[in-house]
Amino acid sequence: MTLSLSRRLLVLAVAVLLLAGLAAVLVVRAADRADRPGTGGPEIAAGGVTLTRQGELLFLNSGQGPHRGALASVPAGAPQSARTASDLDCRRFYAAAGTGVCLRSSPGALAQDNKALIVDADLRTLRSLPLAGTPSRARVSPSGRFAAWTVFVSGESYGSAFFSTRTAILDTRTGKLDSSLEEFAVSMDGRDYRAQDVNFWGVTFSKDDDTFYATLATAGQTHLVKGSISRRTVTTLAQNVECPSLSPDETRIAYKKRVRPGATLWREHVMDLGTLREHALAEKRSVDDQAAWLDDRTVAYALPTDGAADSTDLWTVPADGTGAPRLLASGASSPSAPR
Repeated sequence: MTLSLSRRLLVLAVAVLLLAGLAAVLVVRAADRADRPGTGGPEIAAGGVTLTRQGELLFLNSGQGPHRGALASVPAGAPQSARTASDLDCRRFYAAAGTGVCLRSSPGALAQDNKALIVDADLRTLRSLPLAGTPSRARVSPSGRFAAWTVFVSGESYGSAFFSTRTAILDTRTGKLDSSLEEFAVSMDGRDYRAQDVNFWGVTFSKDDDTFYATLATAGQTHLVKGSISRRTVTTLAQNVECPSLSPDETRIAYKKRVRPGATLWREHVMDLGTLREHALAEKRSVDDQAAWLDDRTVAYALPTDGAADSTDLWTVPADGTGAPRLLASGASSPSAPR
């Protein structure tokens, strides 16, 4: 049976309405997903974020959507709950005692707008400094006085055959900037050491506002060094230590250890600074991050999100080597726990 012209127009109109309704549903669902760090991830909305609110966990939101890269906060006891996103966007971030360091990177391989922002507890910029390369690591001393950052001057990662880093320390009170730790005097095995290939990265600070630990790389080896800001010196302590992180009680460091020479595979370890004895943690996946201590018993670190490009998840593991890795927050990086 042949449909009349009027019936054909009616069918066409109904079809258009149905397609329009379907499109609207898809748009709403897409918008809903855009405000989540990943499929099925926690909700995130703009709001007030401060650096001194106790009982909260701070991190950078790495999920897709309008708040990608934003500093966010959640209750520390419910890290998978809804997130509050600030308007501060960073590539790397760390905070302590109401002082934050935000490393920004503009798009492109030849980015000229890389900056380190020093922010106060309400995320107001106190100082902006140019960076010599791509942001890699960031730390603030427990008192908030000193901030440190590492950038890649060339190369793409710590797994590259050739790369160069530059690590700086800023006194946020006086404004004095040590623009490169390569200018510090190095003592290795009790002797002065000088070499053209010296690189530093991954600073972590003590509570005394002078002592710090970091990684020194030279002659194909990485070393844990203990440094003094006032004396501008570093002394080697142990080999095969990268990206150290000092525990809150200052008796141990967490760090990544290369498990096979020449391979880009690292295993998270903890070392007792009194004895230099080390033990591996329960995380057996390769961790290319500077871990952060959430408390004296727990270490947090970022790992790539399964099936998602340019996104990481935060995981935790007991610092004593027992237990098993646990997901802390999906679509997140650069954790800080205000104390």
